[in-house]
Amino acid sequence: MSALDKIKKMFKGHEGHVGKGVDKAGDMVDDRTEGKYKGHVDTAQDKLKQQFGADRDQDGPPRS
Repeated sequence: MSALDKIKKMFKGHEGHVGKGVDKAGDMVDDRTEGKYKGHVDTAQDKLKQQFGADRDQDGPPRS
């Protein structure tokens, strides 16, 4: 089992908290870089949320 699989298993059922944490971390990076890498940070946030399922509602379908 890979490290990513273990992390996914640990976060299972807490996708909302994961999404909030990803948002908070991205906002911190934006603040510290004065928005210089905002596009890159937003892309990274979206990909992380997809990876951990934080982009889905409780019912399952992805948010648009």
